[in-house]
Amino acid sequence: MRATGKPASRHRRNKWLKRAKGFRGGRHRLYRTAREAAQRAMSNEYKHRRTRKRDFRRLWIVRINAACRLFGTTYSRFINSLKKANILLDRKVLADLAVHDLEAFGKLVRETQEPQTA
Repeated sequence: MRATGKPASRHRRNKWLKRAKGFRGGRHRLYRTAREAAQRAMSNEYKHRRTRKRDFRRLWIVRINAACRLFGTTYSRFINSLKKANILLDRKVLADLAVHDLEAFGKLVRETQEPQTA
């Protein structure tokens, strides 16, 4: 009798079809297109896990800059004065303050500007 390896082949194919679950059209139904679509999706997942970090940092910087300009300074001057004042807050926290508690952010801006004028 000839050994076909049928269970292993079916398992291998079903693995790819399972990964393509929820895709539209033949991309979740046909083995070859499902495998190609799932491989592309996994590649993009990997790529976007890395770009997400860049995108969020850019968003935080835009928000901090917008809030800084309300208080008469710029992002770069504000970050520089924070470093000089030895205030260790990351951009995520600063952006959250700028969006949700503008008053506290304003106090922070004024606190960092005082040593420069004194």
